Amino acid sequence: MRVSVSVTNDLAADQRVHKVCSTLTQHGYTVRLIGRRMRNSPDLQRTYSTFRMRLLFNSSFLFYAEYNIRLFFYLLLHPTDIYLANDTDTLLANWLAAVLHRKPLVFDAHEMFPEAPEITHRKFVKSVWTKIEDLIFPRLKHCYTVCQSIADIYNAKYGISMQVVRNIPFAQTLTPPQNTLETGGKKVILYQGAVNVGRGIEWVIDAMSYLDDFVFYVVGAGDILNELKTKTATMHLQDRVIFVGRVAFEQLPEYTQNATVGVNLLDKSSLNYYYALPNRIFDYIRAQLPVVSVDFPEIQRIVAHYRIGTLINHFEPDYLAEIIRQTAAQPKNLSGFAAANAELTWENEAQTLLKIFAESSVRPLEK
Repeated sequence: MRVSVSVTNDLAADQRVHKVCSTLTQHGYTVRLIGRRMRNSPDLQRTYSTFRMRLLFNSSFLFYAEYNIRLFFYLLLHPTDIYLANDTDTLLANWLAAVLHRKPLVFDAHEMFPEAPEITHRKFVKSVWTKIEDLIFPRLKHCYTVCQSIADIYNAKYGISMQVVRNIPFAQTLTPPQNTLETGGKKVILYQGAVNVGRGIEWVIDAMSYLDDFVFYVVGAGDILNELKTKTATMHLQDRVIFVGRVAFEQLPEYTQNATVGVNLLDKSSLNYYYALPNRIFDYIRAQLPVVSVDFPEIQRIVAHYRIGTLINHFEPDYLAEIIRQTAAQPKNLSGFAAANAELTWENEAQTLLKIFAESSVRPLEK
């Protein structure tokens, strides 16, 4: 069975999509992953086929319009047996191609797309994405998302049966870390992920004034990266707040295994954040890295259950600094990390994914 998988990113750092494509390939599917090529996109070496389009526009509605138009014609001209759309921003092109080719569509909701912080306060933009979901979601027969809270919301709203496939890493055996980070003997606070609005990175930067014996590594890129660099320079913290930039997911263990505390701080600017279950939580777990995190529902279920960090709900610089310091000083709950690493594996999550694909119908989608 051939599967065409679509995303709007450049494929390099998307762990979830890579795990999905690798799992499908291992179970006999022929996978082609479609994305876009940007100016700084690295070369890829994958066990499945990839194709990246160069676009004229790389931001604003023109990007989404161009991408979906070009994606639609690409899918139309390259037959497949199953279409897999990742997130609402690839859904329209996939749905149209699936209807015209009378092939099944599978949908992976990485988030509540219209509730993303970059969208939720822009009424017109949000209304466009919501209308696309209102049009297509009631027709979805095979779909899944990253956590139960989001699945419950979509199932209640659209009368569908969205399943849950959490964004958990593959099971793996920890190797001794190679300490290549230049820390000057200081402890390491780590944030990894998109550097976007509402991720709480600025709160940690503010707290660094109280944490002379720590350095803060920010691994990722995004919309507010330059703004945070300016803030860091203004506070004269350039030597203790290190912006690494985007890193391929294969290289992330270099940072997680050498860190002291991982941070996962989100604001309540959107439902998307409130119900989030970020994959960095699971990366921290793999590295036995205690986490300081917001106490939002899905995150709280993991951190509290396995007792692998500290949950907080306010973020004043001196208070946050003290929490980070306390978390770093506490002995690791090795039994909690062991239980989490045994139970929270992609191999377990993938059983739901494979069942969804096995049950994919070859009947045409409802128009």
